[in-house]
Amino acid sequence: MCKFNKLSVFFAALLFFSLCQASNKIGLVLDKGGKDDKSFNSAAYEGAMKAQKELGIELKYVEAMDSNALESLHRSFAKRGFDLVIGVGFAQAEAVNKIAAQFPQTKFALIDGEAKQPNVKNLLFEEHEGSFVVGVLAAMASKSGKVGFIGGMDIPLIRRFELGFREGIKFQNPKGSLESNYIGVTGEAWNNPAKAKELALSQFAKGVDVVFVAAGASGTGVFDAAEEKKKLAIGVDSNQNWMKPGFILTSMMKRVDVAVYETIKEVHQNKFSGGTFRFGLKNSGVDYALDSFNKNLMTPEMKKRADDVKIQISSGKIKVSDFYKVKR
Repeated sequence: MCKFNKLSVFFAALLFFSLCQASNKIGLVLDKGGKDDKSFNSAAYEGAMKAQKELGIELKYVEAMDSNALESLHRSFAKRGFDLVIGVGFAQAEAVNKIAAQFPQTKFALIDGEAKQPNVKNLLFEEHEGSFVVGVLAAMASKSGKVGFIGGMDIPLIRRFELGFREGIKFQNPKGSLESNYIGVTGEAWNNPAKAKELALSQFAKGVDVVFVAAGASGTGVFDAAEEKKKLAIGVDSNQNWMKPGFILTSMMKRVDVAVYETIKEVHQNKFSGGTFRFGLKNSGVDYALDSFNKNLMTPEMKKRADDVKIQISSGKIKVSDFYKVKR
C-alpha cells in the first residue's frame, strides 16, 4: 500500500508538472501608448489578462517606445519559444511580416494591420461602421448642428473613422457640419493630450458642441476640454464613458479585448488558423457604449435610432463608405 501511494504521488506530481509545462506562452507587444492608455492598448492588454486568468496562459508584455525596436521585440519572443506573439497596431505590420517568415513554427497575431504569412492571424475592425453610428448620436445630441472630429496621427486608418463619422452626421442631419483636426503626422500624436485639448478648445470656440476623438492616449485632453467648457466628447476603442461622467456622450468601441482573448483561446485549444479576420457591427466587433456613466445623456429616442442604424448597416441597407476603398 505504501509503495502504491508513493507511486501515485509520483505520477500525480509528474502529471501536474507536465500540465504546467504545457501552459501556452503568449507575448504581447504594445505600442508606445502602453497598457495604460485607456484606449487601444488597454483593450488588448485586458483581453490578454482575461486569458491569463481564465485559461492559465503565461503572459509577458512589452511596450515598444521606439518603432525601431519592434523587430527585435518580436524576434525575442519567437526565439524564446513563445506559442503566440501579438502585435498591437498597424505600425507593427512590417516587423510581424518579417519575423513570422523567419519563425514559421511560431504563431503571430496582428491588430489593425496585415502580414501575408500563413502563421499570422490579422485582426481588422470595421471602424467606419461604428463611427457612422456615433455620428448619428453626435448629430442628435448637438444643439448647434456643429460637430467636431479630432484624429491622432493623420493616417488612412484614422481618416476611415472620420469619413464614417461624417456620413453618420449627414445621415441624421443633412444640414450638420463637421470641423476636423489632426494632432500630428508621427507616432507622438497618440500621446499628446495637451495638443488634443488645444484643438478641442478651438473647435468649441467655433460653436462645436460634440467632439469625437480617435487619438489613443491623447483623447484625455479632449475629455478635459469638454468638462471645462461643459460640452460633450465621444471616446474611442475602449469604453471611456467612466473617465468624465456627464461629458462623454458615448464611446465607439473596437472590441480588441475580445479579438485578443479569442485568438489566445484558439491557440490554447489548438484551433489557431492564419488569415485575415474582420470585426464589424454584424459580429459585435464594433459598437457604441451605453452604461451607468452616460445613460442620462442618451435619450430613449437616441438609443432606438442608434440600434436601428446598426441593424440597417449590418443588413447592408445602409452602405457606409470605406476610406480605404474610396477613390481619392
